[in-house]
Amino acid sequence: MNKHLIDKHGEVRELSADDMKQFRPAAEVLPKASHKALRVRGKQKEPTKTQISIRLSPEVVESFKASGKGWQGRMDDALKEWLKDHPVIQA
Repeated sequence: MNKHLIDKHGEVRELSADDMKQFRPAAEVLPKASHKALRVRGKQKEPTKTQISIRLSPEVVESFKASGKGWQGRMDDALKEWLKDHPVIQA
């Protein structure tokens, strides 16, 4: 059923279940150029990172944050570099 969304008084009518079935994700109907503005992400690159909770000293966190956008990635890189000279000992 393809009824107009605006009635004769200029008011938007209540959407029906049939209306809702016709909706599609914005990423499917808008141009790809608008995806960045909508924050539509593509498929995650491999390998994915593991989300954890960790406690760090405030000066470490603030130092990395002060370096600007991408600070978490730089922290990950710093830890990878540290691991090169400090092999992890299995308990």
